[in-house]
Amino acid sequence: MTIILPDDYHAKALLQANRVDCIPREKALRQDIRPMRIGILNIMPSAQNYEFNILHPLGLSIIQVDPVWVKLKSHNYTSSDKNHIQDLYVTYEEATSDAPLDGLIVTGAPVERIKFEEVRYWDEISEILLDAKHNCPSTLGICWGGFALAYLEGLDKFNYDKKLFGVFPARNLDTSNPITGELDDMFWCPQSRHAGLDDAQLEHAHEQGKINLLAYHPDCGYVMFETPDHRFIMNVGHPEYNAQRLAEEAKRDSQDPSVPAPANFDINNPINTWRSQRNMFFTLWLKYCYMSVSVPSPKQPHTEEARWNPYLRPQN
Repeated sequence: MTIILPDDYHAKALLQANRVDCIPREKALRQDIRPMRIGILNIMPSAQNYEFNILHPLGLSIIQVDPVWVKLKSHNYTSSDKNHIQDLYVTYEEATSDAPLDGLIVTGAPVERIKFEEVRYWDEISEILLDAKHNCPSTLGICWGGFALAYLEGLDKFNYDKKLFGVFPARNLDTSNPITGELDDMFWCPQSRHAGLDDAQLEHAHEQGKINLLAYHPDCGYVMFETPDHRFIMNVGHPEYNAQRLAEEAKRDSQDPSVPAPANFDINNPINTWRSQRNMFFTLWLKYCYMSVSVPSPKQPHTEEARWNPYLRPQN
């Protein structure tokens, strides 16, 4: 519905052309709405060019979203616009100094073939994610972000000989789940990764009650799973990608012998077969975060004052 962005945000016109209403913070403060503060820990290359992929599905939700772009102190952002990072991004400590986040998204990163402990910023990011697990209603990990959450739950990835690349149908394994419940029984999602998780390892963790398995495809393995308390949601695909982003990635990697042509996707006629599932997935996740911070305890009266909402804007 509405994303809170600076008037001079570089992708504002593109978002508005894609049915996302953008308003400046000054206008948002005059409205009688407490927006959801969603942290986005963006470690994708060319960070500013990737932002649209996350903002678009978030902005189509009926819930007003205030994106909080989070940067790592131990990451150099060499491929990104340094001025953009400096102006728009804050550290996790700054993002949570006055109030906790309502939700956190951790993006992919081009380090999936590297062991976690060998990633330069692993110590910092693991500290952030462990803090978020205790102080944030839900953290959504995408691609490498999903692998990172899984690793903190004791589930390590392994590298493929060739990249898993394309758009694949996944079977919805839990239609009663608050995050996946309204997705189709079979839904399409882009996969673009050099690593995966062992099915048997995930099934063993599921049998022990450590994770819930949410979606599966024989060629991709379990593409979505979560901790039983919904604090960590792991989607090792790229549900946020649009068709153009996937086509550009395919053209970029076309000379790499370890990267096959994308399956079920024509880069010369890029058709989006997962848009509605993408939008529903992010909407359901936002709804879960909203309900987690807005629904009063059964022991409390149903009043605004009784809600756990430490930064609800006071009524005038």
